[in-house]
Amino acid sequence: MNINILYEDNHLLVVEKPVNMPVQADSSHDIDLLTTLKGYIKEKYNKPGEVYLGLVHRLDRPVGGVMVFARTSKAASRLSAQFAQNTAKKRYAAIVCGKTRGEEKLTCYIKKDEKTGNASVVPPSAHGAKSAALYYRCIAQKDSLSLIDVELFTGRHHQIRLQCAHGNFPIWGDQRYNKNAKPGEQIALFSYSLTLTHPTTKEEMHFTALPEGRSWSAFSEELRGLINAVPVIYSDDDIVVVNKPYALPVAEKDSEGDTLETRLNKIYKKVYPVHRLDATTSGIIVFAKNEKAKASLDNAIALRQLEKFYHCIVKGTPKTESALLKAWAVKDEKAKKTQVYSSKVPYSKEMITQYRVLKTSADSSLLEVRLITGRTHQIRAHLSYTGHPLVGDDKYGDRVFNAQKKRTEVQLCSVRLVLHFEKDDYLFRLDGKSFEITPPFSL
Repeated sequence: MNINILYEDNHLLVVEKPVNMPVQADSSHDIDLLTTLKGYIKEKYNKPGEVYLGLVHRLDRPVGGVMVFARTSKAASRLSAQFAQNTAKKRYAAIVCGKTRGEEKLTCYIKKDEKTGNASVVPPSAHGAKSAALYYRCIAQKDSLSLIDVELFTGRHHQIRLQCAHGNFPIWGDQRYNKNAKPGEQIALFSYSLTLTHPTTKEEMHFTALPEGRSWSAFSEELRGLINAVPVIYSDDDIVVVNKPYALPVAEKDSEGDTLETRLNKIYKKVYPVHRLDATTSGIIVFAKNEKAKASLDNAIALRQLEKFYHCIVKGTPKTESALLKAWAVKDEKAKKTQVYSSKVPYSKEMITQYRVLKTSADSSLLEVRLITGRTHQIRAHLSYTGHPLVGDDKYGDRVFNAQKKRTEVQLCSVRLVLHFEKDDYLFRLDGKSFEITPPFSL
């Protein structure tokens, strides 16, 4: 049996479904996954009679990826409930044609045509219409293709394929919903991750698999980043640029546990941190892959040649639409906090922060912030000092206001990074290169 078994015990069988194999027997009479796995269990465990194997979720025939089967009726019932209640989490990788909108939640109503097997987007009032929702995030863009990470909130017929096509970024190679797909192309959609609760031990379990093939090869590093929960934006022989997840420390020296550096080392063997983001700050950060690149980046940072831009939501509205703020910062190691002063004091370092207001509401504002210097907690401490603390920030902010806004995460994200190097620098070929993402919050 040429099936990749990811996990098995007395209750579960988790496998990587091959592409173009039907999950269960159909009118094609082609060999199917369910029958194949029943044969595997019967032979391996010398089972007499009919083997029980419960089908609790599905993947379209052309789509490969992680699937779980139940080996007992009790496990089948409990797993089916997890999928119905969306507590079992499925994530998909897809290569789509054209540029996406960064990240967004897609919602619509879908109806399946029983005669053709196709699905279509219909009004909510249409007979047989079912609500459909997914969230996607663009991981990388190369030429006219984009790699996206998709989380399903519902499990409708051909949902991802239809919603991507309806959003004007159809999946590469999709013979049903991409009018530009060529005959023989394999759809670039793969269920790379499945998280569920074990039906008897109640332990959370996480399974992953990576797609292979010509269409995926251009995004091989980004796909390895997905498996290790590191969204890779750009990578070459010298640097890697990633979208740091919220609450994850950057460097190994910052934490004895899981860090962004340790995750990247699993992908690239060795990376070198050159600048920091607070654990509670998400967004763009760059690492060097070798010592020469690290030296170039260190020098560019010292010369303030790395332009770093952030988006944040603050309490209230600043008096001016834009300003260049200057102050002096002293890091309190014991309190793990930065104290801000209007004039120079002993052990202080100059702190320069530039901002402009992008949008305002009744009690909050969305700002774009450019860091001129890079002090510990600079944006959080400096804006709080001006009377406009970041929403969701309990260390420097207003806890009562945060509770009223129901924001438990610091609303701060590194959204754009521009690299500058001297002409004779090792990384001069990257001079002027810019990286940008959409923040995970909005006003």
